[in-house]
Amino acid sequence: MARIQLRFSPIIPTIASLLLAALWTLSVFAGWGLEAFCTGGESASTCSQRLGTVSTASGLFAVLAVGCTAAAWLLPWSRNDPRTFGRIMGAGVVSWVVAEGVLFLGGLMVR
Repeated sequence: MARIQLRFSPIIPTIASLLLAALWTLSVFAGWGLEAFCTGGESASTCSQRLGTVSTASGLFAVLAVGCTAAAWLLPWSRNDPRTFGRIMGAGVVSWVVAEGVLFLGGLMVR
């Protein structure tokens, strides 16, 4: 029985990673998170401090995602092997999704 190999361009997970990175960056540093989760009735400083804690926890996954994305492109053994590239890049994209999820769920809990 023949195995079907699906090939995809390495630019697809790279663009996904960059878009998720932009969303995370805007949510943490450009005030999108504050606007989304801290516009209620309580004081803005209290909510901002709690959202800062959530952003720090989310930042751990973001650092992992940046590391995976950079490793996929910069390490020669990863660039030359499509399976290794796909695994490392996939781990990076999953890490971005987890970072976004922690930020979103933590923001909902901060509310």
